[in-house]
Amino acid sequence: MKDGIVIIPTYNEIENIEIIIRAVFSLPKKFHVLIVDDNSPDGTSNKVIELQQEFSDGLFLETRKEKSGLGTAYVHGFKWALQHDYEYIFEMDADFSHNPADLEKLYNACNTGKAGMAIGSRYVTGVNVVNWPLNRVLMSYFASMYVRFITGMKIHDATAGFICYRREVLETIDLDKIKFTGYAFQIEMKYRTFINNFKITEVPIIFTDRTKGESKMSNAIIKEAVFGVIMLRVRKIFNRL
Repeated sequence: MKDGIVIIPTYNEIENIEIIIRAVFSLPKKFHVLIVDDNSPDGTSNKVIELQQEFSDGLFLETRKEKSGLGTAYVHGFKWALQHDYEYIFEMDADFSHNPADLEKLYNACNTGKAGMAIGSRYVTGVNVVNWPLNRVLMSYFASMYVRFITGMKIHDATAGFICYRREVLETIDLDKIKFTGYAFQIEMKYRTFINNFKITEVPIIFTDRTKGESKMSNAIIKEAVFGVIMLRVRKIFNRL
């Protein structure tokens, strides 16, 4: 069984991709990296191919035909990681909003702490967000309160996208049933982990908004999250999840 792999979905991340890959490979704890690129027109995947010559034993690339959403990119990466026998499987953004140095904290929470899911949490010790406008902070914070109310999960940061999973969690979840793509995808993965009775641990991190490239946030993603939470709860009540 292989140890840990960090899945990083990308679309037009040419300004960040080399720096984030080098940051992960420079860590004392060694992780492999899988880039799932949605055929970025800016040449992101070409830069990854170039870097594979340097990191040939630990850098992998899956290129999809078109931009198909964050959730489907992660599901693609999860399946790849399970097929390649990784024990600890991570989600992380390419834009340095998640600090690669925190990967080891999440790893330890799942490895020595025996969590099935470790969440890099912005809100478990207050509000630890840098460079976000107030409206984004409030929207994210109250979204997590809303999710806790609807689902019953005792999670402070339900929309967090910096995650470590033990492989048994992803093996238990039917990944083909995951339908959401944005914030709702992050909520759905936590909810499915929760209802399968895996231990969930929140690890405090500092979230820093991107300084390079463009955010992928949209009104459609927000709408999906709001109504998606209700759909998850209703489907669970009627045993349709």
